[in-house]
Amino acid sequence: MADQIEDFIKQHAFGAPEIKPDEKREFLGNFRERVALALTIAELNNSNSPAMVEKVVQEYPEYRMYLNGRMADSMIDQYMKIAIKNNYQFTVLVQNGVRVDQKVSMTNFGLVIASPNEKIKKRVLL
Repeated sequence: MADQIEDFIKQHAFGAPEIKPDEKREFLGNFRERVALALTIAELNNSNSPAMVEKVVQEYPEYRMYLNGRMADSMIDQYMKIAIKNNYQFTVLVQNGVRVDQKVSMTNFGLVIASPNEKIKKRVLL
C-alpha cells in the first residue's frame, strides 16, 4: 500500500512518466521510428531544401510536418506555406521546458516529417 501511495504522489508531482523523452524532444515530439525526414536548421537554410520538402510532402500525404517554433519566423513561414499549398497537416512546436527566447542551435532539427501514429515502413533517404 505504501508503494501505491508513493507512486501516486510521484505521478502527480512529476507528471506521467514518458517513454524516451530525450528522443521525443530531439525529433520535435516524435519517436525516431516514426520519422521519415528530419532536417536541421542549417539544412533548411540550403536553397534546395524547400523544393525537396515539397516533393516529400507530395509523396507522403498521410504523414505530418512538425516545425520548430524557435526558428526564425521567416523560415517557419516558408515551410508553413508549403504545407498549406499542399493541404498538408502541420504543427509548429515550441518545446516544453525550453524558454521561447532561448537561442536555437543550427544543429537542432527545424523540420520533421513523421507518421503521427505508427512506425514508418520506408525512410526518406537524401
